[in-house]
Amino acid sequence: MLLGAHMSIAGGIDKAIERGNSLSCTAIQLFTKNSNQWKGRVITDEEIERFFTLMKKSKITRIIAHDSYLINLASSNKELRERSINALIDEMGRCRILEIRYLVMHPGAHLGAGEEIGIKNIIDSLNIVLEKTDGWSVDVVLESTAGQGTNIGYRFGHLRSIMDGVKQKERVWVCLDSCHIFAAGYDISTPEGYKRVIDEFDKHIGLGRLICIHVNDSKKGLGSHVDRHEHIGKGCLGEGFFKILMKDSRFENIPKIIETPKGKDMKEDRINLAILRKMAVNP
Repeated sequence: MLLGAHMSIAGGIDKAIERGNSLSCTAIQLFTKNSNQWKGRVITDEEIERFFTLMKKSKITRIIAHDSYLINLASSNKELRERSINALIDEMGRCRILEIRYLVMHPGAHLGAGEEIGIKNIIDSLNIVLEKTDGWSVDVVLESTAGQGTNIGYRFGHLRSIMDGVKQKERVWVCLDSCHIFAAGYDISTPEGYKRVIDEFDKHIGLGRLICIHVNDSKKGLGSHVDRHEHIGKGCLGEGFFKILMKDSRFENIPKIIETPKGKDMKEDRINLAILRKMAVNP
């Protein structure tokens, strides 16, 4: 079972693996740089060596990267979009150095220009990014969003439109976030709703294009369009969804990553992961 959490890189990227190991993770997600800054410090050769050495000794078999929150490929502001394109290319380069295949990104916010224009901007931006990184073994993963503000990606159709418009389609994948899709209006809280939503995703996107699942409960209700994560079973989604997900054999080899609220000592991560592991084996 590929299960883990988003791990901090404070003190060095290799520290994310140490932290993941301490929680018995088999998969982790990390930032390759400070997520709230445009530029990141250079990853040193010593840091890279420690990263790979720890990986070889680890039970972690899948690492997913997440891009900076500043990147917005949907913006009609040319300066912001160009800066975002360059930043995304830089982050893909960091993934390349660390041999991380998949980089998760929020599609972006249209900032009032409208969804159609925002989607076109994303497509045009990704075509530039993928052309400039042609031949790299790093792919882009579009994350489903809650639809907060003017964010694009809260409907499966948005993601499908982006994937259809990109030239290098084989390098664009999808990440589902349980909090986001619930807040976006997809009711996955019941067995019937779960089946209906997953079937709809399969119809629009295809289960074969799913690379990662962010496993989060939601502080806010169905269709709230508010992106607020909650501890497993403690939010509006409740335990039912997570019990179904953890036993769904179709997602056995898909990394499940929690992004639930954190404390300094990772106690909350340990509790949430234990709950999910128990759900996976209990009748």
